[in-house]
Amino acid sequence: MENRSKVVGTTPAERAAHAFKALLLPTHLTLGRLVEVVERIRCRRIEIEVSGALNGGSVCGLWLSTDTAEIILHAATPSALHRQQFVLHELGHMVLRHDELVLPADYAGVLFPNLSSDLVTRVLGRSSFVNHVEAAAESLADLFAAAIRESTIEPRSFERIFG
Repeated sequence: MENRSKVVGTTPAERAAHAFKALLLPTHLTLGRLVEVVERIRCRRIEIEVSGALNGGSVCGLWLSTDTAEIILHAATPSALHRQQFVLHELGHMVLRHDELVLPADYAGVLFPNLSSDLVTRVLGRSSFVNHVEAAAESLADLFAAAIRESTIEPRSFERIFG
């Protein structure tokens, strides 16, 4: 499965919708199957870990890309639904290739002189620093969540009849 999710569209929602369609996801989608799809696109394994350093307020998740792995760190939460959304958001960044966004190296060096400009560029280039990037990742996460919800094995007729 190749990644055909080039940046297309003018709004974050349009870019997310295009990327979602381009993935040609399997019919019965689960979070695990989605992770496998993104691992194939990124050509690396994905590691998902809870992080006590993330407070779940302003920062709920963080994606770090290395040469050998994609690492998703997420805030601790008792809610499986919130945990899934944190992970889906970070997967959205991966599919939308937000690690390829460029922040000028001299700007990164001024902000964080003790860190490598490459690391700072990758992290800041996909944080709330760029609102449209976050909106696209969240829109794609919402599409993933809906696809997972719609892919349940159980029939949803009760819900359709009784709301």
